[in-house]
Amino acid sequence: MFNSARETSTSHGDAETRDASTRERVLAVISEHGPITAADIAHRLGLTATGVRRHLDQLAEDSSVSSRAPHQGKRGRGRPAREWVVADSGHDHLVSEYDELASEVMRFLRAQGGEDAVRAFADTRVAGLEERVRERLDAAGEDPRARTQALVEALRLEGYAASARPVGEDSSVGVQLCQGHCPVQHVATEFPELCEAETDAFSRLLGVHVQRLATLAQGNHVCTTFVPTPGARPNTERSTR
Repeated sequence: MFNSARETSTSHGDAETRDASTRERVLAVISEHGPITAADIAHRLGLTATGVRRHLDQLAEDSSVSSRAPHQGKRGRGRPAREWVVADSGHDHLVSEYDELASEVMRFLRAQGGEDAVRAFADTRVAGLEERVRERLDAAGEDPRARTQALVEALRLEGYAASARPVGEDSSVGVQLCQGHCPVQHVATEFPELCEAETDAFSRLLGVHVQRLATLAQGNHVCTTFVPTPGARPNTERSTR
C-alpha cells in the first residue's frame, strides 16, 4: 500500500513535469511566432488544440501570455480565433537571471564615460554578433530576402526568437524581421543604445537601410524591423502586427 501511494505520487510528479515542459514549448512558440492562434500552436507542436488551450489558460492565469482580437484584414468563416502574444511576465520568465547585473554594469559605464561610452559598448557588442553571423549571410547571396532568412537562422542560434514575414505579395514590398524574445530586452529598456546599434548592424549585414518599427524594450510584444526588397514601392503602409 505504501509503495502504491509512492508510485501514485511519482506518477503525478512526472505528469506535472511534462505539463511544465509543454507550457515552456507553448510559450516559446508564441514568443517566436506570435500573434498566433491556439490552432496554429497545436499544429506547430503536434498537439491537440484542446490540450494547447489548457496550457494557454494556465499561462494566461500566470500573466505569461495574453490574447487579443485577430489582426485587421484577416477574414474567414465564423467567429475569428483570438491570437496570443507573450505578456510582460512571460518575457520575465524568458530573460536571463543576469539582467540586473548587466544593468548595473551599464549604469556604472554611463556614470564613468557618459552616453558615448554606452554607445561605444553597444557598437562593440554588436560587432561581435556581426562577425559571428556574416559568413552565414554572405553564403546566402545578395538578395535581401535570402539574407534576412539567413539572419533569422543566425539570430536563433544567438538566443533570439526570430522569424521573417513577407510584406506584400511574395515580399514585393519587403520583409519584416521579427524578434519575439530578446536576451537583452530589460537592459535595452533603460539603454536604447543597444537597440540602435543592433539596427545599424542589421543594415550593414543585409546591405540595405532597414527601419526599426517596434521594440520589446518600448513595450511592444515583438521587435519588428522592416527590410526593403529590390523594387519596393515607397510610402506603403507597413504593419507591425
